[in-house]
Amino acid sequence: MIRIHYSDLWQGIAREVPERTAIITRDGDMTWGQFADESGAIARYLIDECGLQTGDAAATLLYNRPEYLTFTWACLATGVAPVALNYRYNASEVRALLMDSDSKVLFAPASFGAIAAEATAGLDIPIVIVDDTDADPDVRFDVASVPGAVRYDDIVAAGGSMPAEAPAGAVLRLYTGGTTGAPKAVEWDLDTLLEARRQSTWAVTGIEPPETLARAIEIAIDPATPKVVTLPMSPMLHGTAQSMTMGTLSLGGTVVLHAHPSMDLEDAYRLMTENGATRLIVAGDALALPLAEKAEQHDGLPHVKWIFSSGMRFSDEVKRRLHSLGDLEIIDLLASSEGGPYAFGITKSVDDLPARLVLTPGAVLLDEDYNEISLEAGALGILGYRGVLPKGYYGDPEKTAKTFLQIRGHRYVVPGDWARSNGDGTIDLLGRLSAVVNTGGEKVFPTEVEEVLLEHPSVGDAIVFGLPHPRFGEAVSAMVAPAEGAEIDSSELLEFVASRLAGFKKPRHLFVRETLGRSITGKVELARVKEDALRELQEANV
Repeated sequence: MIRIHYSDLWQGIAREVPERTAIITRDGDMTWGQFADESGAIARYLIDECGLQTGDAAATLLYNRPEYLTFTWACLATGVAPVALNYRYNASEVRALLMDSDSKVLFAPASFGAIAAEATAGLDIPIVIVDDTDADPDVRFDVASVPGAVRYDDIVAAGGSMPAEAPAGAVLRLYTGGTTGAPKAVEWDLDTLLEARRQSTWAVTGIEPPETLARAIEIAIDPATPKVVTLPMSPMLHGTAQSMTMGTLSLGGTVVLHAHPSMDLEDAYRLMTENGATRLIVAGDALALPLAEKAEQHDGLPHVKWIFSSGMRFSDEVKRRLHSLGDLEIIDLLASSEGGPYAFGITKSVDDLPARLVLTPGAVLLDEDYNEISLEAGALGILGYRGVLPKGYYGDPEKTAKTFLQIRGHRYVVPGDWARSNGDGTIDLLGRLSAVVNTGGEKVFPTEVEEVLLEHPSVGDAIVFGLPHPRFGEAVSAMVAPAEGAEIDSSELLEFVASRLAGFKKPRHLFVRETLGRSITGKVELARVKEDALRELQEANV
């Protein structure tokens, strides 16, 4: 196994090209030398003042700011597990994950200082406050009001440096989205993480992955290496934006940060055009559609060469609009926090649409007894992946054993997605086994029904799920939101579905809402949707 550690690679880049720009925000630039110095000061604080050691954890509530990256590098360099918490969580949710991850320090922006203080009350977890100067003055945080809280700027002013070499045996803890249950931290071994991301870091850019640290540094500092300037539009606390941003830095590239907790498409578009962003990270249609609309109003996407997305619906129609705005490649990854990538949907122009998901070499289809099956046309199976995998879920050996399986001498990750083979190396994704609706003994995959609902011109968003039924066990149910300017006729929409799918797949219950309340990464909290739907049914039966 090749060991190229992120921190060692980044330190090599900073030594060789300290004046190269590493990070850009609306407030200014940070060179690689400054990036290393600031990260070194945070590393010193974690070790000398917090007493953290390899295997300990530190958490952050930061959104896409430079301090998120200096915090991450400091953790990687010292062997401390970085834990990125969703800055949209309330104090009780943050507190639960601080305890779940055993984090010993929390970095938070001043605008979320009150939440951080409430979350850490009584836990003996010091808070480091980042001064996000554009925050609403009404929600600013008085550091002096919390014993032990320190200012990020004071830590940086005190200086410090990172260890010359990152320690072995450290991990990165990446929380899953938690749409179907409590979020869990997936533990990735940092000694192998960059090996797992060889494809998305180097190969996807057309570069032969290096075999040594020296070669990786050489590639990053070589003027002939394609210039990569990345704007992560989705939060870096999520896997795709995190890995692609870390990959950009590993290529000696530049990261452009929006540096605000809420996405301002006008500002993001200005940042990407003024700074020549070549790579964008989106979250399916949730960000790609407004991006396309904004670019259509202005001058297209002249500098963008790649658009990446993973784990969210990314429709062919939106991809078509993006392809018409520039000479770019869209890479739609099928991956998960637990491993992969399982497949790539790559389109280089409108001629490649509709996009097809092509299985990667490490991906397989398994039957219900976990035997690998032949990928002939029509074969139905559970997606699995064997390759470089995480250690498992932190503090949850039972869930780890259910997801990471030892099968006939090989270790697989099997998150539970079903897929159908097309016989040519491509698959159709059907959805999670845990989400399958079992109605009268028939299995209905929500994704299949959602795709049909979304084909109707009046529907802008849809989610399909099961609700309890006294006779059939579960009833196929759907919640939909109208397309802009449209009005949904429920009866007509159900007739439309019935004309395209078997009768047992047609939703028995249809709920119409103005919006499904998707997060910035495009996810819907399924538990909330079901609770809302059941409440409407109960009120209708009163």
